[in-house]
Amino acid sequence: MSIKRIVVKVGTNVLTNKDNRILGPVLKELVRQISVLYERDIMVVLVSSGSAIAGKEVLGECSIEDKSTRRQVYSSVGQPRMMRHYYSIFHDYGMRCAQVLATKRDFTPGKYRENMINCYEGLLSEGIIPIANEDDAVSLTMSMFSDNDELASLVAELIDADRLIILTDTDGLYTGHPDDENSTKLAEVKVNQNVEKYVKASGKKEGEGRGGMESKLKIAKGAAGKDIPTYIANGKRQNVIVDIIDDKEVGTKFIS
Repeated sequence: MSIKRIVVKVGTNVLTNKDNRILGPVLKELVRQISVLYERDIMVVLVSSGSAIAGKEVLGECSIEDKSTRRQVYSSVGQPRMMRHYYSIFHDYGMRCAQVLATKRDFTPGKYRENMINCYEGLLSEGIIPIANEDDAVSLTMSMFSDNDELASLVAELIDADRLIILTDTDGLYTGHPDDENSTKLAEVKVNQNVEKYVKASGKKEGEGRGGMESKLKIAKGAAGKDIPTYIANGKRQNVIVDIIDDKEVGTKFIS
């Protein structure tokens, strides 16, 4: 089957260093790979985290005590900063990008979903790369996406994507902790395999994103079950997206 559309989700831990600073070279490598696929007539929707961290870089520690409001403020400040980075890099590669912010309401059947489909189809038909994120500034806490992994899977389903690639800071799903020399990486997982036992608590701090490996595993199985082959792979690995599309053994592949 020829691949025409893919969704790539890149997590905060891929985009930042140990000091939670946005890494320009990582953004550039992402866009470079998208440009390679574009030349092959493969369109990419990029689901990008990082807005909250980008906002925190500008504002520093915030005096707002409410966690949800604090996240709204950080994201509102950081979102245009992230888009400025992406716009500039895509421009350097002779490409155009657009921002698509969504809430869960936009994926419910009916006029909101149809409107979202029209938006994505319009952008893709014009060769414009959509960069998707949750609209944190207006999302209600009780109806937020669990994380951007969930958003990416909904977008993949919405545009009938041929692949979903979830980029994180590990090489895939392991049989134990990735740093344990006795654990091995799983190359392929079927949706009915019990691999949940391998997942360890991530222990992430606030600001580093909401989606751990447990979430990624659930999302990957869900998308694969809808006949969208899904990958969990290391976003800091050189050429990772192109290698996956070229069927090289990279990351962990989830199939139905």
